Amino acid sequence: MTLYCKSILVSLLMFLPWATASATVYKQHGYALYGLPKYPADFTHLDYVNPDAPKRGTLRVMGSGTFNTLNPYTLKGTSPVNTGNFAQYGVTELNEPLMVGSGLYDPSGDEPYSAYGLIAETLEFSDDRSWVVFNLRPEARFHDGTAITAQDVAFSYETLKEQGHPNYRSLLQEIQRVDILGSHRIRFVFNRTNNPLLILRLGELPVLPEHYWQDREFSETTFEPGLNSGPYRITHVRPGRRLVFERVEDYWGKDLPINQGKYNVDRLEAEFYRDNSVAFEAFKAGEFDIYFDHKASNWANAYDFPAVHEGKIEQRAIAHDIPSSTQGLFFNTRRSPFDERKIRRALGMLFDFEWSNRVLFYNAYERSLSYYPNSPFAAANVPSGQEFLYLEPFREQLDPELFREPFTLPITDGRGIPRSTLREAVDLFAEAGWTLRQGRLRDADGDPLVFEVLLVNSSLERILQPYRTNLARLGIDMHIRTVDRAQYRSRLDQFDYDMILATLPQGLSPGMEQYGYFHSSQRNVRGGRNYAGIDNPIVDQMIEHLLSASTRPQQVAAAKALDRVMLWEHYTIPNWYINYHRIAHRSWLQSKELPPYSLSIRSWWIDKSAE
Repeated sequence: MTLYCKSILVSLLMFLPWATASATVYKQHGYALYGLPKYPADFTHLDYVNPDAPKRGTLRVMGSGTFNTLNPYTLKGTSPVNTGNFAQYGVTELNEPLMVGSGLYDPSGDEPYSAYGLIAETLEFSDDRSWVVFNLRPEARFHDGTAITAQDVAFSYETLKEQGHPNYRSLLQEIQRVDILGSHRIRFVFNRTNNPLLILRLGELPVLPEHYWQDREFSETTFEPGLNSGPYRITHVRPGRRLVFERVEDYWGKDLPINQGKYNVDRLEAEFYRDNSVAFEAFKAGEFDIYFDHKASNWANAYDFPAVHEGKIEQRAIAHDIPSSTQGLFFNTRRSPFDERKIRRALGMLFDFEWSNRVLFYNAYERSLSYYPNSPFAAANVPSGQEFLYLEPFREQLDPELFREPFTLPITDGRGIPRSTLREAVDLFAEAGWTLRQGRLRDADGDPLVFEVLLVNSSLERILQPYRTNLARLGIDMHIRTVDRAQYRSRLDQFDYDMILATLPQGLSPGMEQYGYFHSSQRNVRGGRNYAGIDNPIVDQMIEHLLSASTRPQQVAAAKALDRVMLWEHYTIPNWYINYHRIAHRSWLQSKELPPYSLSIRSWWIDKSAE
């Protein structure tokens, strides 16, 4: 018996392995990507919740922008959960998944890559991770009282694969077949063995009600609240402006250990604001109860008002270990001249982060030198160990500097780009065939370098104005164009832009989403998120190493190798990040000590006596 199996037996009911002719099969209440989950099968509640939290009251929150559908699963429209910060509230229009902990629905606060059964009571899988079986809870119900069955899970898989957002198609392409083994038992067979991450991703699969969607068009936008199975239901909709969620009194999962201490408000009211400045004034006036502050100047200067002085509002900077999103100016390499690496590198040298951080951001941010900032997956120093072994076969195709020195970006004193950096950028442009003539940077045909940055948020214009000024010094014309959300979404889906300022959410365990972000097969998938148009066989191979990693060290090494290759290819001009939440809220909104990996507002509660 292996050491792994012995550790499983020691943990008693946490794992129940049995031998088959060809493999060892494990039956578990939860799943960890590597090793064992933190909580045993008989756990009563998570450590970071208050299981005795009172369930009462109304929480008023803000939504950012607007929404034009309540279907979060398709390419058409923007649903509430896909607007800024909405998922943080823990109450959304999403359907419950098979398992929780690793996905958007209910991310774990104290484990980086584990999940526990929700609709699925247990799961079974072979030691080669080539298949998984989910055993559903017989008591699981949709809000109309209909039992959730394996047929609903199979329907969800087929529907999302065929009609869902391209992100689902990227994930589900790894499935070879689906077998319904009983009314509450379903098996997914994978295309390849040693695919441990796919089990987590399948656990995140939202379970849709087949009977509800039989007579409805799944791919269309709608303002009709869907049929869900979770602790809340939508009871009021004002299209694009307002949503009301109310507790489901007979919610089937209210007594599950994974749900103890969560979902403590009776009613959540969400009002959507198109302008954050207007929203903040509404917060000050008492129109809603919690505010995520993403503006450094606002955080530094705007909280001198009576409710703060009187202790009715708390302003909190909450440190965390959550990997920051990939944020940057993305070059569209499908277009010239951004298909040239030297051009991308030179343009990146002209972005003065230190000036922006000093003048615009009150020195609140750190420069992102990784696609995975604030995480162990960030490439630092020089390649070594397993990461070096992943990269070494491609030495001839990679920049030699990648093996000799860490990735860096020019650093200024915060008062402008030095002439030496400008000269270096000019030399790179010249090597790529662009020279300064008649006050403009021109190619061999005499055409000037002109491009457009497409934005959807006008407040970002002030951040890009200094960059435009720096480019103009070398005769480069950068135009800034801000469009409405519908037009932005349409152009984004068709990759109709030169450059965008975008973010890619990153989780605690990078996996299949990296395929959607960076793999060459996603370069021309309409609605996909390979914004830079990356088409690089080395990137593809590093993603394959990442997805096939069978240990935590292998995962970290593969992610670092992927990070390093993309950094040295200069597909983006990296932006910045912070490793703490900036949040203000009414003092009667209470929480336990917050865990490192989630803000976990779903476990906060209302205590008006605290005000």
